[in-house]
Parts: sequence; structure tokens; C-alpha cells
Amino acid sequence: MKHRILLLILTLSLCAGTATAQKFADHWEHSFRLGYNIGGNMPMGLPATIRHLNSYTPQPNPSLGFDAIMFLNKHQRWGIQLGVRIENRGMAEDAQVKNYHMEITRGNQTLAGMFTGDVYTKVTQWGATVPLRAVWRINPKWDLKLGPYLTYVAYGKFEGWAHGGYLRVNDPTGPRVELGETPAERGDYDFSENMRRWQYGFMLGADWHIGRRFGAYADLSWGVSKTFHNSFTTIEQDLYPVYLTLGASYRIH
Repeated sequence: MKHRILLLILTLSLCAGTATAQKFADHWEHSFRLGYNIGGNMPMGLPATIRHLNSYTPQPNPSLGFDAIMFLNKHQRWGIQLGVRIENRGMAEDAQVKNYHMEITRGNQTLAGMFTGDVYTKVTQWGATVPLRAVWRINPKWDLKLGPYLTYVAYGKFEGWAHGGYLRVNDPTGPRVELGETPAERGDYDFSENMRRWQYGFMLGADWHIGRRFGAYADLSWGVSKTFHNSFTTIEQDLYPVYLTLGASYRIH
């Protein structure tokens, strides 16, 4: 329901902007964008159960996009930008945890409880993102942009394994199960089916126009929607997608 409401807001905003632009706009600007996403699906604030980040491995996270800006005054200082991105927002990280609630599978056995040790997580989120942002052209070299975005995740994976520690079954005083480092000894998990297909949030960005055609940009997308559905409680912390996109742009007009 929330993503439908946001989609309606985006549509109404675009219609209102188009109606205004018909009266005031005197210039369109179009550009292609090629970037790379860096970030992760993370809790807001580091919980006490996560003690240390052992490693973070960059993933193949390309972002290919097209943007159209419609300026709303003759000085081309203010405008509305509508875009589309085909991209992956992924991460791979290994963290040290203590009394972290987990559900793992080892062989044919599924166990749930409090885990102390290391947890490796790999996330893949291939999909399409549509940002709708207000544009402020500070000068011929710099633009600032801010507004909401909506993402549809066509292919999502959230998987990994618990290793190098032990699991207390059910609660912190339950039976202790040792988890090792090999595939046969560790505890695997796959929460992909619990991920949201629709994600939304806000995107803040800056464009630097190096020349008449070429430029560079940075966009920070901060998710408001959770990574998982509300009914998913295996991971006790709410996770949100937060990613920084760095890339190059090419202006067509």
C-alpha cells in the first residue's frame, strides 16, 4: 500500500510540474549517466549485537541511466528532473556479532537462536529506479538535486552464512551448537523470499559540468522503506538500503 501511495504522489507531482512547465519552461536538457553504487543494507545506528566489521567487498554495481530536466524559468536556474536507472545495489560484508538472532540451515537441519561469531552476508538487488527531483542550477558548472525515488527490484538475493562461532538454540542459555569455517561446518541462510520488491526513499545529488557535454555526478539514495517485509522478524534490526552513486554524465542537449 505504501509504495502505491508514493507512486501516486510521484505521478501527481510530475503532472503538476508538467502543467507549470508548459507556461514557464524554455529549455529541456537530456543526459545519459554511467555510475557505480557503493553502500549497503544497514540498520540505522549500529546495534550492540554487531561488534565489528571484518570486511567489505565491492560488488558489480553498475548504474546506467537517462535523465530529462525541464527548466521552469528563463534563467534556467530551477527545474524538475525525471530519470530512470537500471542498476544493481549490492554488498558483501563479513561482521563480528554477539548474541545475534539468526536462523541457519546445516545439512537437513534448521536451527534458530542467538549466534556469536562471524556472519558473512551477500546482497544483490537488480532493478529499475525512477527519481523525481527538484533541480537548482547554482551556476553553469554545478547543479544540486533533491527529491523522492521509487525502485522496483526485479531480482533480489539476501544470503550468506554464520561461521567461526556458536549458536545457542532458541535463547542465550539454550544448547550450544558449534559452527566452523567449512561449508559442512558453517550455518547457511537465505532470506531472499522475504525482501521487498518495491523500495522508496529520497535522493540527494550534485552534478559537475566539466564541459559542454561531459560531467561527473554523485547521488546519495537513502531508503525509507525497509529491506524486508514487516512480517519478517528473523533479523531483529530493521535494515534500509543506503547507497552512494559516483559516475560520469553526457549531455545530449
